[in-house]
Amino acid sequence: MERFIENYSGEKFDLVVIGGGITGAAVAYDAASRGLSVALLEKQDFGCATSAATSKLIHGGFRYLANFELGLVRESLKERRTLSNIAPNFVYPKAGILACYGKKATDKPTVIKAGMTLYDVLSFDKTLTWDKSKKIPLHRMLTPKEVLARETNVRSKGLIGGALYYDCASLCPERLTLAFIKSAVKEGAKVANYAKVEGFLLSGNGKIRGVRVKDLIRDKSVEIEGTITINCGGPWADIILNMLDDKDAGKKLRRSEGIHLITGKLVGDHAVMCASAKGGHFFLIPWRGHTLIGTTDKEYIGDPDDFKVTRSAIEELIEDVNNGFGQEPLRYEDVLYTYGGLRPLVEDQTKGSYESSRKYEIYDNGKDGFEGLITVEGGKYTTSRSLAEKVMQIIAKKLDRNLGKCVTAKRYLAGCDIKDINGFIERIKKENEGFAENTLEWLGRHYGTEYQKVIDLSREKRFPADPLDQDGEIPAQVLYAIREEMACTLKDIIFRRTGLGTLGDPGDEAVKAAAEIASVELSWDNAKREKEIAIVRQALQIPQ
Repeated sequence: MERFIENYSGEKFDLVVIGGGITGAAVAYDAASRGLSVALLEKQDFGCATSAATSKLIHGGFRYLANFELGLVRESLKERRTLSNIAPNFVYPKAGILACYGKKATDKPTVIKAGMTLYDVLSFDKTLTWDKSKKIPLHRMLTPKEVLARETNVRSKGLIGGALYYDCASLCPERLTLAFIKSAVKEGAKVANYAKVEGFLLSGNGKIRGVRVKDLIRDKSVEIEGTITINCGGPWADIILNMLDDKDAGKKLRRSEGIHLITGKLVGDHAVMCASAKGGHFFLIPWRGHTLIGTTDKEYIGDPDDFKVTRSAIEELIEDVNNGFGQEPLRYEDVLYTYGGLRPLVEDQTKGSYESSRKYEIYDNGKDGFEGLITVEGGKYTTSRSLAEKVMQIIAKKLDRNLGKCVTAKRYLAGCDIKDINGFIERIKKENEGFAENTLEWLGRHYGTEYQKVIDLSREKRFPADPLDQDGEIPAQVLYAIREEMACTLKDIIFRRTGLGTLGDPGDEAVKAAAEIASVELSWDNAKREKEIAIVRQALQIPQ
């Protein structure tokens, strides 16, 4: 991939997409697959904000049943299957246990059973998977003894039963988002990260005709014209609208903050869901030999650019866990890494952010006199592809063109054309002597059919065979991230193109090895290299 903005020569696009998270990526992919010319602009790195701050679940949203949002749950369950089909190396069935203690009406086994039965009914097509290993079983209820036999660290005191159910998990949401970006590029879209939209271009009659963009890498401004501009700014969507003269051009977003913790192993093979004392729920999810704990759901007031995980937020989540899970208390010192982000919620949703819907809204700003601008608000990671499909229905009407049917649910994402993921992994292990099995496992699942390019780079550059972390990641991934995946900073590499930093501090040796490769490839001097290392070190720090 190339940052098109560096060689932009004034081309006018059918669509200009603002925002390179999962929503913008999905819209760009769908539009490009229908033959539209598309430019996608992201002010930071692709998928670096809300799209990276997930619980790594691709799920129907069982808790939305309590609000009778059957349509949203059905759409989410359908998209769960679709993402499992089109991204088989990223999305996998995950067994979960919902522990019941009967502290409130919705926490009783009879109520849970009714909800799980409805959940199964709404996912009636879950067995229609392209890869037969991805079929999802029906739920079943568990006795307290059965719950504890499966997950010994579940709190036994007051336990009255549980449910064994299934959703899906994403190995790496950052790279799944990148797969949508790559798919858009494969279909002809032009994309650029570190391209910050600073204003709109208006014609004499007030029509939006494009955007003014600052290339943050080259410190240069350009104007990019488009027939229609799509605002996919997520938690920044209303701030983007405020660049217009009319400060009330769109609805004001509410924002919900959610944080996650990475600890040592606390659960076995199941994602364990428990009710919190405050009325919500939290998960403990097995991930890469560790446990991912999340998430909080608390309204955030302030500039989204100022958001950061705080010690108090971590302590609140630890308190929830200690009130509802475990035989031994979780301590602050047990936290190896923490991350968080903001979720966009449209203003007219319910009062508390936990109860707020994850529905989305597609708003035509032409109704406010800003023809040529559409804003997408709200939504969840799982439904981003179907959201993009609905956006394109509006685009077709505004362009007065027959754009054909959506094909994104029927095609593998870029690098994901794998009919049998288990057979694929076994094959590449047999065909690549000299590399550790866990290295080949990692590359096969995170790079899919592109894994061979990483292997070839490693051999060509004669990189050390020793992995940089316990998962088997290798130095060639750093070079591949820069040359093929538009990584511009060490932070891009450590946290989004690889998994080196997402379990916590990988150690000085791994960070410096990645920085050394990046500094040569990107022509950094010593001062720039040390600055990049310092930024990564700061990002790895747990708030004190």
